[in-house]
Amino acid sequence: MDFSHINEQGRAKMVDVTEKEVTYRQAIARGTVKVNESTMQLIKSGGIKKGDVLGVAQIAGLMAAKRTSDIIPMCHPLALSGVDISFDCQENEIRIEAVVKCKGVTGVEMEALTAVSAAALTIYDMCKAIQRDIEIGNIMLVYKEGGKSGVFQR
Repeated sequence: MDFSHINEQGRAKMVDVTEKEVTYRQAIARGTVKVNESTMQLIKSGGIKKGDVLGVAQIAGLMAAKRTSDIIPMCHPLALSGVDISFDCQENEIRIEAVVKCKGVTGVEMEALTAVSAAALTIYDMCKAIQRDIEIGNIMLVYKEGGKSGVFQR
């Protein structure tokens, strides 16, 4: 087991990336939000009282990616060069995808996962008044590249 994240006093510490090389980094995460047919129709038609659900969720995902280090304690703050949040609306499921990019010394997996999570939670928040049993799920990293560990593809 690797305990390099624990200091001499037994407390967690941020990984030191001072000596790491700057490389291009990209991560793609996905997740789903399951809604019923009537909720999906309201989302598509703009009939949700709180406004444009997917537009607001897209902004929430962008903001969350940029602020990941504020809510994930051991995450390094990164200067992101690109964040793209997209949605694919099926019959009763909204598929969310976040693509996050930067040139840096550490990966952007957490930023992509946080973006998907925030977008999904925003959809839930905006639709909860009309449907309480919305399901958020399948949030996962599907691709990452850059750094010493190279490419990961699910």
